[in-house]
Amino acid sequence: MHKAGASKSMNGHSATANGFPTYTNGSVIRGKPLNFYGHDREEVTRLLIQGLGDLGYHEAANRLSQESGYEVESPSVAAFRHAVLQGEWSEAESLLFGSYTSDEGGGVSISNGDPHYHQGLTLAQSADRDELKFKMREQKYLELLEERDLGNALMVLRQELTPLHQDTGKLHSLSSLIVCQSADDLKAQAHWDGAAGRSRRTLLQELSTDEGYAESISPSVMIPEHRLAVLLDQLKQTQISKCLYHNPSTSPSLFSDHMCDRSQFPLRTVLELSHNAGEVWYLQFSHDGTRLATSGSDSTVVVYDTSTFQVQHTLTDHNDHVAYLTWSPDDSKLITCSHDHKAMVWDTVSGKCILTIDHHSQPVTTASWAPDGESFVTGSLDKQSQLCVWSLSGRSSYTWSTDYRIQDCAISPDGQRLVVISPEKQIFVYNYVTREEEYAIQLKTKLTCISISHDSRYMLVNMADNEVQLIDIETAEIVRRFLGQKQGAFVIRSAFGGADENLVISGSEDSKVYIWHKENGTLIETLEGHSSGCVNAVAWNPADPCMFASGGDDRKVRIWSKEVEPNSRRRINSNGSQRASLSRTSYEPPTTMP
Repeated sequence: MHKAGASKSMNGHSATANGFPTYTNGSVIRGKPLNFYGHDREEVTRLLIQGLGDLGYHEAANRLSQESGYEVESPSVAAFRHAVLQGEWSEAESLLFGSYTSDEGGGVSISNGDPHYHQGLTLAQSADRDELKFKMREQKYLELLEERDLGNALMVLRQELTPLHQDTGKLHSLSSLIVCQSADDLKAQAHWDGAAGRSRRTLLQELSTDEGYAESISPSVMIPEHRLAVLLDQLKQTQISKCLYHNPSTSPSLFSDHMCDRSQFPLRTVLELSHNAGEVWYLQFSHDGTRLATSGSDSTVVVYDTSTFQVQHTLTDHNDHVAYLTWSPDDSKLITCSHDHKAMVWDTVSGKCILTIDHHSQPVTTASWAPDGESFVTGSLDKQSQLCVWSLSGRSSYTWSTDYRIQDCAISPDGQRLVVISPEKQIFVYNYVTREEEYAIQLKTKLTCISISHDSRYMLVNMADNEVQLIDIETAEIVRRFLGQKQGAFVIRSAFGGADENLVISGSEDSKVYIWHKENGTLIETLEGHSSGCVNAVAWNPADPCMFASGGDDRKVRIWSKEVEPNSRRRINSNGSQRASLSRTSYEPPTTMP
């Protein structure tokens, strides 16, 4: 986008006099202050021009550019953007870093006295020029490999990438791609979508942002893409982070300050289910929220229809405690894991067992579905062959060689990683595609369960020292600690909850349910309801932000929701009848899971 009138500025900046911008275009309104309600007028105007273009109002964007005298980016920035998106790598480097030329053509030089030098773009203060070059040449190298131009690719590797002395591990990884047999093989190994995909645009975003990249082009020169939308999203997230009871499924309005009403938060037990004959150790809603499955020490699994909370199936094929269960991605199947050393796969429509995994010789503690629903992983307390991948035909396609027992595991929703915890106070992160271990974390306390966020960025881990930790999977850094719940001797489970997973919820050994705000770690509520023993498991309904369930040693499953009319709470007994009473069963000592 170019200015309509000549300007004395470069890279989108206008000249000023006495604190006000000056223009040579007579149609521009003169004398406007540089300050706009505490913000820089030029920055605001350029963001508005970019935002209007993003919205599709190109004529309005052009008119604002002409009237203000500002432009989103200079011709040199536009040329650089074009060069990257077209894969013109020599031109892109010349435009970014500057170049010498013997061109005798006319025009005004911007070369600080050297008519043969063309100045590059302004970089951020902390920019690393070699790192920028490495990123661009890496893309060039991958594209040559994709074209099967191995000779030129090898030349780029040896003569352009290696002399930059960047990350040696990265360089070795790139060199190994030479042996890829096809473009598809290359894309899979490099986790790269090719020249025709979004890789060039992704590179441009990395070069033009200062968020997480020290080696960026100055944002005042090259505004990051969709910057206005990003700022608006940050504004919303800031308001959400300050709203303790934020739980709606809709995005906050920009027209008013946001604050949710506590009365719309699930704080009350609206239903008590008593179909489990023993302690309730685990429960989980189906992905569509229409069913709830519960299990525990009585070796049975109960599946409820959440529209009525009547029992849909009672699964009784296990002959020992059922410590874990998990729904398939399409909710058509259910895996149950038992201390009888078996994992069973059930058809959730018929309630029939369609596959039994009897490979393990110790209790099966966990299972996790691959995102395609065609395979799954089981983990057990075995000393050997304790972590296996299975097909729905019952064939084992891979077994990790590990020397530790498996307490819990989870495959990330994007299918890229498998996270495993062991009773030996360790977390292991594997690349689920290549099956290779990426890293391990040794902790000082026992771990009891793990969950992964829907965006595959974070793991939520319960610790046996009264703490729940949120850990960044990519960096392995602790993002936040959630304190308050009681845990020491028993398996207590936590989960992400609420709309957009903005909450963290956990059971506790003091018979209570704890809920925290995920973004700031504030303990929002401590809910009482279970009569005795531990609250072992909690689960939020993914289809209803105002509903979650808890299960405990008191053999009860409680359904929690927002405030209801007095005397409308129900209790559903094992015979299917409903009563208004909320009487509790007698206390039985809690049992430790092996």
